[in-house]
Amino acid sequence: MSGDAATAANATSTSLPRIDALAGAPGSGAGPEPEQPRQGLGASLRPADTGAKTEGTFPYAADLWAEGLLWAAVLRSPHPHARILSIDTSGAEEMPGVRAVVTHEDVPGDSNYGRHVVDRPVFASDLVRHHGEPIAAVAADHPETARLAAAAIAVRYEVLEPVTDPETAFAAEPLHPDGNLIRHIPLRYGDPEATGEVVVEGLYRIGRQDPAPIGAEAGLAVPRPDGGVEIYTASTDPHTDRDLIAACYGLEPERVKVVVTGVPGATGDREDPGFQIPLGLLALRTGCPVKLAASREESFLGHTHRHPTLLRYRHHADAEGRLVKVEAQILLDAGAYADASSESLAAAVAFACGPYVVPHAFIEGWAVRTNNPPSGHVRGEGAMQVCAAYEGQMDKLAARIGIDPAELRLRNALSTGDILPTGQTVTCPAPVAGLIEAVRDAPLPALPKDDPEDDWLLPGGLEGAGEPGAVRRGVGYGVGMVHMLGAEGADEVSTATVRVHDGVATVICAAVETGQGFTTLARQIVQEVLGVEEVHVAAVDTDQPPAGPATHGRHTWVSGGAVERAAKMVRTQLLQPLAHQFGMSTELLQIADGKITSYDGVLSTTVSETLDGKELWATAQCRPHPTEPLDEYGQGDAFVGLAFCAVRAVVDVDIELGSVRVVEMAVAQDVGRVLNPAQLATRIEAGITQGIGAALTENLRTAKGLIRHPDLTGYALPTSLDAPDIRIVRLIEERDVVAPFGAKPASAVPVVTAPAAVAAAVRSATGRPVNRLPIRPQAAVATPKG
Repeated sequence: MSGDAATAANATSTSLPRIDALAGAPGSGAGPEPEQPRQGLGASLRPADTGAKTEGTFPYAADLWAEGLLWAAVLRSPHPHARILSIDTSGAEEMPGVRAVVTHEDVPGDSNYGRHVVDRPVFASDLVRHHGEPIAAVAADHPETARLAAAAIAVRYEVLEPVTDPETAFAAEPLHPDGNLIRHIPLRYGDPEATGEVVVEGLYRIGRQDPAPIGAEAGLAVPRPDGGVEIYTASTDPHTDRDLIAACYGLEPERVKVVVTGVPGATGDREDPGFQIPLGLLALRTGCPVKLAASREESFLGHTHRHPTLLRYRHHADAEGRLVKVEAQILLDAGAYADASSESLAAAVAFACGPYVVPHAFIEGWAVRTNNPPSGHVRGEGAMQVCAAYEGQMDKLAARIGIDPAELRLRNALSTGDILPTGQTVTCPAPVAGLIEAVRDAPLPALPKDDPEDDWLLPGGLEGAGEPGAVRRGVGYGVGMVHMLGAEGADEVSTATVRVHDGVATVICAAVETGQGFTTLARQIVQEVLGVEEVHVAAVDTDQPPAGPATHGRHTWVSGGAVERAAKMVRTQLLQPLAHQFGMSTELLQIADGKITSYDGVLSTTVSETLDGKELWATAQCRPHPTEPLDEYGQGDAFVGLAFCAVRAVVDVDIELGSVRVVEMAVAQDVGRVLNPAQLATRIEAGITQGIGAALTENLRTAKGLIRHPDLTGYALPTSLDAPDIRIVRLIEERDVVAPFGAKPASAVPVVTAPAAVAAAVRSATGRPVNRLPIRPQAAVATPKG
């Protein structure tokens, strides 16, 4: 525990054994397993948290404990849209064991917060704008008492008609003082009068995917003797969370400390501080540690989701299938608050034509407020929705012209030096054609025999109700792209310190390990540069310099780059005395396998002998080249870099029942450079599986703004039985010269591409248009052939 945390614990007579355990938690900080040999970049170094997770000792936020602990519960609105007439907390305050009740009247600082736009209230005061919006919070001696007390708060509502259709939001009464329109991007590129010989149109709808974290949100707030508070939680951007929380408490940021606990994976769901803010208020009010462990229902109600999207497309092509013009209208349902909708819309509009050369493009994009659940960051936001739509259009063009879908994509494939519809030149490697060829040419899986006794799976499962004679096999392609790092002028910077003492290296960087493998990468970088076998990654808290959010592959590039620069500075400090002694420059010395040698073989020693009790350290920053916002015509160099992926899906469809089984996903991906083969394969496989969920099962359904079945029974996640064979047929390593190590982020682009590939394969099997995700059974029913 840090000194500040220990002081706070002593001041409140708390004992936090689980917080102490964070020192060994990866990404919140971890050291290597001692039996593992030194391995640098390019090796499959095993994650340091493997043992802790398999043994059940990994310290998640829900495991935290403190002496004198109180439990929190939050009262949430049962209505998607209502006027609050009164809030009576007396019933809760009079209950035995209740220590505090807070509402909007008890927020001492800013009553609104927001990571991108400050428009979301800590507690609703006059209006409720979505189902599950927080109204009040309670702290009590027992979790059941807290829940009962929250339920005892009497709120009188005037129920209002919710606005749930984003198309009606334009003309509806304003749902928020900022209005219903969050952003409009009219992209104009080329000649509006251009036309093609072949024109196809389509209307597409993408559902509301939930990030569905492995563990629901949880946290612990501990008051400090200086009147501040420490919050222990699975934050993915602790410094921004700290600043938002401090503003709501009316405190200086230095009096709020966020300590990152073990994050059980994150695809965007850990970025909303709305769960943490009530905790700190209750801790400050009671002077005691306060813990919240959300139920699965609260998790569904409280965090943001993928934007439901409506897309209208018109593609123009010549007789050979080369694209001439793309016209599109894209409408994102932001839900009640803005959150990341502006950024998601920018990605959707910029990538609306896909990784294809399009001479003329005219795209209209809008993000609007409704009374639906709030939307925000989910891996591949914006890009996933448009990929499903433009790939549907490419399949329509191929069918209309009468050419192979893969061939059509090859004729239009983007490459380095081409220009995006935003006017930005693609300067990074863009091996789109090579990716398409790799999945096209990969061997197809064997066909099952039409024998009911054969041990092969029907789309409904081994014991499914379908008949093999009704099963049709389909093959489809998806090609997708995402941007790396932030966009439109975001200041991407990260700071890291590398310290070596007694032969052990420590990395201090506030980059949170969310499952993307940063702590493993940081260890590999230091091992590669310094030849030190034992490398530890310190626990993350806001006493360290900021590293930014764990989105868009930032930490591989920006934080990994900062670690590399700091390690190279330490390397220079290590080698300078030797170089001076032998009259040569440090560039003529190399470190490999724990040994230091000179180019001519005169010098040969070990790293450990050279260190010999020395303490060396250096701090460095990494900041990529700047970008710029899109202008009023959707033009501008908005992105630092791009990553691409191609997927070929093979599915079996029961055309009588409409059930779908994904047989195989063949993947080819543009990765820049493979830094950890095993970790990279895992990230790609996980992304493909998440994409399959978006394609077939995952849709957080609402009825007039009310979330239906907010649990893992009503929200169908793909399981191991739903996961197909995932074959990585090719990884193209064309290094991006402006990226540290030349590597590209790996996990988002498979999520973006997989749903489009599955939809294309279902089209191939059924002949149906399949223009909605997730694919409903009725969309996969077709008349049997022959």
